[in-house]
Amino acid sequence: MPILSTFFGMIIRMFFFDTDRHKLPHIHVEQDDFKAVVALDSGEILAGNLPGNKLKLVHAWIEIHREELAADWALASKGEPVFKIDPLR
Repeated sequence: MPILSTFFGMIIRMFFFDTDRHKLPHIHVEQDDFKAVVALDSGEILAGNLPGNKLKLVHAWIEIHREELAADWALASKGEPVFKIDPLR
C-alpha cells in the first residue's frame, strides 16, 4: 500500500484495487494508535477513528490536493503506481 504523504505524525496511504469495501474514493490515515478511512469527497470517516484536530488537518490537506488525490485514486483503483503528494505545512 503506497504512502502518498506524511505530515504532523500522520501517514496517508492509498491501497491498490481498493474499491470493494468502502466503494467511495478514500484514503487511509494512520497516526500512533489511530487508524481511519476517510472519504475524499465528503471527508467523512468511513471506518476507524482519528482525533478531531488531526481530522481537521486531513480535511485541509484533502481540499488543497483534491485534483491530485482524484488522479491517484484513478491510478490506484487500476493497480497502477500512484504519485506522492506534498505534505501539509
